[in-house]
Amino acid sequence: MTPPIAVLGLGGIGGMLAVRTGALCVGTERTVDAIRERGLRLVHVGDTTVTHPEATTRLETPVSLLVIAVKAYDLPAAFDRVALEALGGAVILPLQNGLEHVEAIRARVGGPTPTAAHASPSVAAASIGRVSVSSPEPGLVVQTTHTGAAIRAASRHMEPDELADRLAPLAVPGIEVAVGDSEGEVLWEKVARLAVLASATVATRSSIGPLRSDPAWRPRLEAALAEACAVAAADGVELDAGAQWAMIEAMPDDLTTSAARDAASGGATELDAIAGSVVRAGVRRGVPTPVLAELLEEASCRAS
Repeated sequence: MTPPIAVLGLGGIGGMLAVRTGALCVGTERTVDAIRERGLRLVHVGDTTVTHPEATTRLETPVSLLVIAVKAYDLPAAFDRVALEALGGAVILPLQNGLEHVEAIRARVGGPTPTAAHASPSVAAASIGRVSVSSPEPGLVVQTTHTGAAIRAASRHMEPDELADRLAPLAVPGIEVAVGDSEGEVLWEKVARLAVLASATVATRSSIGPLRSDPAWRPRLEAALAEACAVAAADGVELDAGAQWAMIEAMPDDLTTSAARDAASGGATELDAIAGSVVRAGVRRGVPTPVLAELLEEASCRAS
């Protein structure tokens, strides 16, 4: 019987999904060793759940759903841990930030048209939100948000009902799954906000609350968000900048971004995959993004 789901990348998001779904875990030697020795632990609002999922450094067992939960800069190396023949007919669901990774993955695995030898996998666009989660050490995941995670997905190659059926293994307690109207809508609805917030939090090393209340930073954030929404509109996705800003207003004061955490630790960041992809989309669509581009440059200099 084909296992229903595997998770590639066992950091915060991937580890949380693996604990909640019982997925086959695909990760680095260090993480796999930790899971085999001590299990995979999820600490959520004081409660600890320990599971002992199957874990491997290379996916060779065929699966029907592969969730990719690595950062953008780790994607090429992570795919070396996947035998493509294990993905025949599978749905690939990348939970990555930005606009360009879906087509990059399609180029890596092939298109949706079956060949004479085997069925090709189908890559969907997706985003995950409403959750703040980190992995302070291999095999340990800490979720600080009380609400469950919300996954939205869409695929131009599958009907909505079919995609919903294929993603059913993810619809477990603590995870909501919904199918969006289009791939562009699913990606843009998150990246328009995140491009601004990631750039600003990396550039300042500040959380969201102080930035919102700063008389110099607030108008910059609003202007950059308006630019991102204008690029989205040119790309065929209508976003209400006011509604997007209301979501930022509702965020906790101490909330930051994973890009800011990565920068603070001296690691690589997803700035280029997130904000860079929006700026490049603006160039392609002829929509200027001077404020966002300036924020990205400041953040990149701070992170280097």
